[in-house]
Amino acid sequence: MKHLKELQKEYARLVIEEGVNLQKGQRLVINCPVEGAFFARLCAEAAYEAGCKDVLMRWSDDTITKYHFLYADDEVFDEPYEWDVLMLDKVSAEGAAWLSIASTDPENLKDADPDRMRRAQISRGKALEDFRKREMNNDFTWCVCSIPTAAWAKAVFPDLDIGEGIERMWKEIFSSCYVEEGKTLENWRQHTREIQRHVELLNAYNFKSLRYTNSIGTDVTVELPAGHYWAGGNEKARSGVYFSPNMPTEEVFTLPDKNGINGTLVASKPLCLNGVIVDGFWFKVKDGKIVELHADKGEQVLRDAISVDEGASFFGECALVPFNSPISESGVLFLNTLFDENASCHFAFGSAYPCIYGAENMTEEELVERGMNVSITHVDFMIGTSDLRIVGTTYNGREVAIFENGNFVI
Repeated sequence: MKHLKELQKEYARLVIEEGVNLQKGQRLVINCPVEGAFFARLCAEAAYEAGCKDVLMRWSDDTITKYHFLYADDEVFDEPYEWDVLMLDKVSAEGAAWLSIASTDPENLKDADPDRMRRAQISRGKALEDFRKREMNNDFTWCVCSIPTAAWAKAVFPDLDIGEGIERMWKEIFSSCYVEEGKTLENWRQHTREIQRHVELLNAYNFKSLRYTNSIGTDVTVELPAGHYWAGGNEKARSGVYFSPNMPTEEVFTLPDKNGINGTLVASKPLCLNGVIVDGFWFKVKDGKIVELHADKGEQVLRDAISVDEGASFFGECALVPFNSPISESGVLFLNTLFDENASCHFAFGSAYPCIYGAENMTEEELVERGMNVSITHVDFMIGTSDLRIVGTTYNGREVAIFENGNFVI
């Protein structure tokens, strides 16, 4: 690809300056697969140029992760390492920025014991409860982005050789993040301003409920908490700094009332969940709780995911994404939620982001009373289609079409 190195540098600068929006004197934590070390170096360089106090690296490797779940002593899945939890708690409490480079093999753990993965998620989720609350509450700035890896490229483009697949992945990532030599920051800022237009419109209507219907079987009514708001594009940290938590992003989102969802949700795309692909699945929901589910592939992994705690079988997010978004129009199934959720309207089971006015001055108990779901997990899954219809109902009973044929009409 022409000018690949220059575009990679622009991308690294984007995630530092607009993603985590690193401030002078702030620490930065980078989570990265070893295969992406070169990109982590570009991010570290951009961070230091921006005045970073220090860059702390946390490396991962798909193969080592797979060996861990296949061969490690059974007791380790119930006992997270205290030193690791302490590091995450201490650094996040100090307000360090967090950059996660999410690029894993979609089926890395297909042969692992689902019970080990379930237990590891539960034990780690409980141990990192304080860290996760800080993240969900935007106590620090954070960003998730991706770069190609050989295994991921092969899963997405099986008919291409590895080199061609990686090059194609770079092209798609740059396109979805509006990376353009000399114009990347300007492009991204313009894009987030466009998302904010939909945020402002939705907030102005102050909907009481939403109803989703399409031809593949989704038919669900979603009650929204009083005092909720929609967000998207960029978010504001407790420090007052604006940042972009997801790159790419096309969504506007809010939280549903925990007990206010009734109907059927049918997935429109496969979901990569804990290193396993789950496909052909649906949920029956009553009073907010998943009471029945089915998956053609990966059903046990899905059942385990909604049972890690009580809140995992309820919902924490509903997000609107136009079917004609750039990622959707690329026609690429990324098998990576960061990308696939930005090609489709989606929901998430598990914990909610506190999108309630005044949440920063409320306790968790008060937010739960308002209808916010709490869990150690948060899993997005896609339900958007080309014929999705969404109708909002206001507090005075007025019905307003929000989506027709998969796209905004509001």
